[in-house]
Amino acid sequence: MGLTALLFKNPLMFLMLAGPLLYSIIFHELSHGLAAYSFGDKTARDSGRLSLNPFVHLDPIGTIALFLVGFGWAKPVPVNYSNLKNFRIGLIVVALSGCLANIIIATIAMFFLRFHNSGTETIGSITLLIIAKINIILGAFNLIPIPPLDGSKILMGFLPTRAQISLSRIEPYGFFVLLALLYTGLLNPVIVFAEKRILSLISVLLGFAG
Repeated sequence: MGLTALLFKNPLMFLMLAGPLLYSIIFHELSHGLAAYSFGDKTARDSGRLSLNPFVHLDPIGTIALFLVGFGWAKPVPVNYSNLKNFRIGLIVVALSGCLANIIIATIAMFFLRFHNSGTETIGSITLLIIAKINIILGAFNLIPIPPLDGSKILMGFLPTRAQISLSRIEPYGFFVLLALLYTGLLNPVIVFAEKRILSLISVLLGFAG
């Protein structure tokens, strides 16, 4: 889903989307840093990454990709996992926190979408729907257990040490593995499965919200 076309077709909607979408990837990384800090690692704080300033987070290519194809990334927040208290739980929480940030953003967008007339489409309703969809995609994609994605760190938290080391060795090649799996479509069922689970969780959260 390319969004740059909106700049010319509907500049108002583009402007309404630009901030929330940029902060969707910023909050993803910021959440990693805050979670790591809560478990005793101050690396992100000392690197100036526990900030809402977009310029310390945004990756030029990831930002362009976000608006070209509807999927992007920010600069990874530095985490020294050896500093984490209760390593396994800390590893899982730090890795999961970014996906949870995207799920929360999607939930908020879908909550406000409730107040729009379902029979009509407005700039506001379409904007909220796109924000929700992209955050669900971001959350689902990052749950894939292939390094360097967050899902691999979550999986490591449950694996014995030897298996953790074996999985970490894949990381230098993980990007190419992901590209190959995406190109062949082999990841599509995994992403769809994760998206459905996220939607189910959002439905539960919205049920608690009334």
